[in-house]
Amino acid sequence: MTDPHRVYRELRDNYGAFAPVELAPGVPATLVLGYREALRILDDETHYPADPRIWQQQMPTDCPVLPLLQWRPIPLRSTGEAHARLRSSCTAALDRVDLHALRSVVERTATPMINTFCESGTVEILGQYALPLTFHVLNDTLGVPPEAGQRALAGMAAVLDAADTATAQRGNAIFEAILLEVVQRKRGSRGNDLISHLMTHPANLDDTEIVHQTALLYAAGTEPTCGLILNTLLLMLTDDRFGGNVLGGAISTRDAIEEVLFSDPPWANFCVRYPRQPQILDGKWLPAHQPVVISSAACNNDPSIAGDRTGNRSHLSWGAGPHTCPAQPLAMTIAHEAIEQLLDALPEITLAVSPDQLAWRPGPLHRMLAALPLTFPSTPPLVGR
Repeated sequence: MTDPHRVYRELRDNYGAFAPVELAPGVPATLVLGYREALRILDDETHYPADPRIWQQQMPTDCPVLPLLQWRPIPLRSTGEAHARLRSSCTAALDRVDLHALRSVVERTATPMINTFCESGTVEILGQYALPLTFHVLNDTLGVPPEAGQRALAGMAAVLDAADTATAQRGNAIFEAILLEVVQRKRGSRGNDLISHLMTHPANLDDTEIVHQTALLYAAGTEPTCGLILNTLLLMLTDDRFGGNVLGGAISTRDAIEEVLFSDPPWANFCVRYPRQPQILDGKWLPAHQPVVISSAACNNDPSIAGDRTGNRSHLSWGAGPHTCPAQPLAMTIAHEAIEQLLDALPEITLAVSPDQLAWRPGPLHRMLAALPLTFPSTPPLVGR
């Protein structure tokens, strides 16, 4: 979809804060377009739980969005005591990540990658920088060997981009099988990494639970972080508020990232809730056990909360309430440092094509560029960084 915000405006004009949509043919849902309405739902786990299992039982096995939305033993798809147990393990593991050390890993990874293309004057940022950098840093943080990570990444990409359910299910099976191999090997050789931290948590997660926590951290850390890097660079290179000021220091990279989290978050429509009973909210019926999809992109741009966003962190791109994403410091650190390293090395980068020639990856839940080609003056390799 080249202009989702036009669609959100049309839906809001026609239906108000709640719009009937289909996530796929024959898969009805309600899209939440209102910021305040979204907060009420996200803060109310009692009436709007995140567990999709009753809905899932009603779906055909070939439902194309099922691989992304189906139940798993992860905080994102759990509620009540199960959610508290799983979230506590994830949060505790993430809290043990040294963000200062993580910045150093990004810098050490970025420099040789930039050196592979800096003399050429051209680069496709997703394939040559954002994805391999994020992939390497996340593997290091999780404790996944690079070869296993490469195979896992291919499986995960199949789930996100598959044109048919069978391909997505095969990708999902590959993804989980590879991570299970990693977890079982690590039982005998723990280290200072996220998987090991999950193993030592008092929640006493079994191998299957650790696989799914790892899969969640992998999926949340790779694709959305790459999307955040690309979407932020696109904004900086096309919006006069940023393009003329970032390198001069008037507007920070952090502010550019936060603006993207308002306007074009990589997970544009990913917070999903399933009402226990039919609910009436602001005069609109929300059917029981039918997906209520919080459109963070639409809610962030709700005209009722319009205003200056510089330095503003009130967007819903990390969710809200008991399911707020606990990995945001990790993702923000990787994205921020990756962009800073690139801009420091290649301060004169520009788009290689016009913005309307850029392609966006298809899908109802995400908003990510398929590629971002850039040009810049040929630059000698970086030394001593």
